[in-house]
Amino acid sequence: MHIFNRVKFRTPESIELEFTLAGIGNRAWALLIDYLVLAVILVVCVFTWVTISGQLTDFWQSQDTFASQLGLWLIAIIFLTLFGIYAGYFVFFETLWQGQTPGKRFAKIRVVRDDGRPIGLAQATLRALLRPLDEFLFMGAFLIMFSRREKRLGDWAAGTIVIESQTTTASATFTISEQARSFYEELLDIADLSQLLPDDFAVIREYLQRRGAMALKSRVALASKLTQQVTAIINLDKLPEVAPDVFLEAVYLAYQHKEF
Repeated sequence: MHIFNRVKFRTPESIELEFTLAGIGNRAWALLIDYLVLAVILVVCVFTWVTISGQLTDFWQSQDTFASQLGLWLIAIIFLTLFGIYAGYFVFFETLWQGQTPGKRFAKIRVVRDDGRPIGLAQATLRALLRPLDEFLFMGAFLIMFSRREKRLGDWAAGTIVIESQTTTASATFTISEQARSFYEELLDIADLSQLLPDDFAVIREYLQRRGAMALKSRVALASKLTQQVTAIINLDKLPEVAPDVFLEAVYLAYQHKEF
């Protein structure tokens, strides 16, 4: 296993990102918390199902119809339901919370694609469906400890890695300028912001968080490039008559508040 293993990747927008891989300890801690939450959910579901199935069994036995086969059907249904809840828990939260479950959020780790973009429904589903194989004889833990990118089988299939969430630092925070707040009002009227995808928003956010650590020349070039790309996406006829950083801040503000 690689201690403090770090990974770098470059987005299609030429933003170089570097993260620390989560490691087996953080991932185990997150999984323990998730399983505690899941256990509560499953116990409630089983209790509810036992109550309902008992009433159904009594009803069909009183009717003397399919009584002998009913028990097998009820067992099959509960197993399918429990597996659906088990897999659906991870799919739901990792899709909704951009790669985090309650356990991962508590452990401050998250899942991203191999190129650094947020995961989607397809990646979360693959990881969830292959989780039972990873947990069989601790196969996933073995792969995480001895693979360079600390991937389990589900990560290899889905093309994902698990990283530590970024801690709040001066380079990871930013403020929205007053000029951007003013332009934001105008932007809502002249642009089709519904065309902006979550991945596009993630790139804008990453730039705004990391621009303070960039060299001035690189920052200006990248901001101009992102402004041109976003302008095309949201169907603006011409480049905005504001500084690129102001424009990107306004777009970030609009998308964050979902005012479109």
